[in-house]
Amino acid sequence: MRWLLALFCLAVASVSQAAFTETIIRKPVDAQQPGTTRMSSIDKVLVIKSERRLQLISRGEPLKTYRISLGKQPLGAKQREGDKRTPEGFYWLDWRKVSDRYNLAMHVSYPNISDSAQARREGIEPGGMIMIHGTPLNEEYPEWYFHTLDWTEGCIAMRNDDMREVWSLVKDGTMIEIRP
Repeated sequence: MRWLLALFCLAVASVSQAAFTETIIRKPVDAQQPGTTRMSSIDKVLVIKSERRLQLISRGEPLKTYRISLGKQPLGAKQREGDKRTPEGFYWLDWRKVSDRYNLAMHVSYPNISDSAQARREGIEPGGMIMIHGTPLNEEYPEWYFHTLDWTEGCIAMRNDDMREVWSLVKDGTMIEIRP
């Protein structure tokens, strides 16, 4: 009976801390689309892995903050293909696609020159195809299930509603900084 109570408490605690989207109103809002910030005003995406947060930055000021999930091994920078870690450093969001598995996806330009040089020195493959993406549309495992875990192979995952918003606000060619 105690294990059932412990499981219930753990589930409530993880769900209560997991879902947040914070809007910080400091910049003008586009008159054509109420409630959204102009896409051209987002000049950087900042990911803080230790806080499981993705922020949209305009002129050095955070506009919106989202809860994210990371790779299954969230500590440390990605070093090699298959290590299930999310990279750390400066990259670009260089292209996007509609994904059958993960709703919408924006590609992170990992590996950068530094990552490639490090992998070459060590004689390993650095990996690739790191994306910011939504969560699977799966009846067996609802979206909230994924949103409370670090479950990706190294990508950055968001709720599908949040991903649609980021997709509409962030243009290709935007810098992304991923911090520990």
